[in-house]
Amino acid sequence: MPSKPFKPSSVPGSVPASAQPAKDAANAPAMAQLPFGAWPSDIGLADVAAGSVRLGNLNHAAGRLWWTEGRPLDQGRNCLCSLAADGSESGPLTVLSGEWNVRNRVHEYGGGALASDGRRVWFCHDGDAGVHELGGLEGVTPQCLIATAGLRFADLVWCGGRGSLLAVCEDHRQDGREAANRLVEIVVDGAQRGTLRVLAQGADFYSSPAPSPDGRWLAWLSWQHPAMPWDASELWCAEWRSEGLAEPVLLSAGPEQSIFQPAWSPDAELHLVSDHSGWWNLYRIDAAALGAAMDARRPASLRALCPMAAEFGTPQWEFGMRSYGFTSTGTLVAIARSEGRAQLGIVDPVSASFRAFASDWEDFRALQPGADRAWCLAGAPDCSECLIEVDLAHGTSRMLSGTRGATAHFSRPRAIVFPGSGGAPTHAFFYPPWHASVRGPAQQQPPLIVINHGGPTAATSSTLRLAVQFWTSRGFAVLDVNYGGSTGFGRAYRARLDGNWGVVDVEDAVAGVRWLAAQGLVDGARAAIRGSSAGGFTTLAALAFHRAFRAGVSLYGIGDLSLLARDTHKFESRYLDRLVAPWPQGEAIYRARSPIEHIDGIDAALLLLQGEDDRVVPPNQAETMYAAARAKGLPVALLLFPGEQHGFRRADTLIRALAAELAFYGRIFGFEPADALPPLEIANLPPVRQEPDQREEFDGES
Repeated sequence: MPSKPFKPSSVPGSVPASAQPAKDAANAPAMAQLPFGAWPSDIGLADVAAGSVRLGNLNHAAGRLWWTEGRPLDQGRNCLCSLAADGSESGPLTVLSGEWNVRNRVHEYGGGALASDGRRVWFCHDGDAGVHELGGLEGVTPQCLIATAGLRFADLVWCGGRGSLLAVCEDHRQDGREAANRLVEIVVDGAQRGTLRVLAQGADFYSSPAPSPDGRWLAWLSWQHPAMPWDASELWCAEWRSEGLAEPVLLSAGPEQSIFQPAWSPDAELHLVSDHSGWWNLYRIDAAALGAAMDARRPASLRALCPMAAEFGTPQWEFGMRSYGFTSTGTLVAIARSEGRAQLGIVDPVSASFRAFASDWEDFRALQPGADRAWCLAGAPDCSECLIEVDLAHGTSRMLSGTRGATAHFSRPRAIVFPGSGGAPTHAFFYPPWHASVRGPAQQQPPLIVINHGGPTAATSSTLRLAVQFWTSRGFAVLDVNYGGSTGFGRAYRARLDGNWGVVDVEDAVAGVRWLAAQGLVDGARAAIRGSSAGGFTTLAALAFHRAFRAGVSLYGIGDLSLLARDTHKFESRYLDRLVAPWPQGEAIYRARSPIEHIDGIDAALLLLQGEDDRVVPPNQAETMYAAARAKGLPVALLLFPGEQHGFRRADTLIRALAAELAFYGRIFGFEPADALPPLEIANLPPVRQEPDQREEFDGES
């Protein structure tokens, strides 16, 4: 288990004087003094790429664990991995790799790409968008169960009583019309193997099929445009007869209620997570209440299990998300998140309490309970996300897959709260620069990189990321912002971004620079801002409407909101109705918020990094932004990466993008990186910089 991490303070405006433990001056090693940004680091470009493995799709069935690993060194493909849950095997086994890519693209983000009965595993393959079956661990060739051009599958759930898989099916055979989403059954056993049966249709979106243990009921979620699932969703249930589903009943819904992960206890009582109280909390529909609701065809009464100012749910950006579950004896195990930190524990409905395990892990997801143990993906400030096993009787845990950080160059994150947009408390993690044997020039403060997560309804955590430590070990400070609109702080915190995307998130980022500079922790005159996807939009908007940043880096970010409203995929096609304004009625607001319309307001240098095959934020966004910035005479560079989609996956892309960003900062801030870097062509900037740009001292005003 990781060593005890820094325990953050929740007091607004609080931060310790140093992130690192004090050292005995008499025994301290000699420190070299080098310019910030120019420090040598043992965290190399290739290390970041190799350490960017993405874990997902964790599944437990009949004593065996299955999951996927997105490996940049394997062209970004998702490999299928497995391990005996009883610890009888020496380590994880890579079952499928190479030509196989366990991934789906429903909603473009995918998820829920595998299911298992312990003996067999079914998975989505990106190559043909079909579902395939694997009947063993080694030397067995997967067999195609179903693959039809134009159909995509996600949220796979094995239903043993019927010998079939449940799934969400996205149908793109609509002749230019919007894709149709349905809840379907795929027959696995018997003469009708591979047959597709539609169970529910008519709603814009479906997710989370949940069959009851006795096979009598099927519950699921659906939602309609323009809502996203974290805005408003509906819980449905139907009796599952031999000939198919009876007419479904709407059990719970509301215009401002998001429902997450319906699940059944072993005694067939339906559970769910709802945020109608302002927090995603756990609820139960007792068997009697369910029967009465189904008979009367009306909503069911919900019983709160342990009301807390904490989140037991998360935005459904992907399918198959699980934050709670039941052991075979009915114990309810759950993940609760508050103040930027997650805890794993036991929910006691009798005392309406949550007993968290004492743990140094600070992030958990993809929970899979067993009999007396549970498995999940976890992370900590000194450990990248890994697969762990938790002994539920004692609360102890052990790593099953992953590696511990062993470098002395790790900066410890500090959870801070500072006054953001309108003075509202805003959460972030601050990473001071840290090197075991190098310090910056005396009487100088380090440059700052402000990071904005994607989503924008997502969140950042304190889990170790080499992509952050890459910067801190070279002499940069990093501020990783959970701006207003982020998840994990209640619905009201998420709602701060309603109608205010491009305003609140940007003002929070600017306020973070102001606050850190006032504390004497960073050089506010040398601040950069970066972000991917929605975070890229925040980056571009910050440059267009404020003067707090000297440089910006946008990774597949949004420069033209109007273009995004007209040209994106179904899942997010109405997302901006809530974040900005209904389209096209609010076109004037879109133009007022779009950085491309306000290029004259930008006086900072800009680096644009973009995948050529991105369907979520098409490349024309970056190309248009580059052309406008270049025409204005701004220092600007654009790198397009063939074969990359929304989010970089390949090692060569990750290395080239990171190298370009470091070279970019070196040119703009006037330092010589210690790394050997390929040349970066920056328009409107001489090939060799003689002196760093001088800028008026930052005074906190935008």
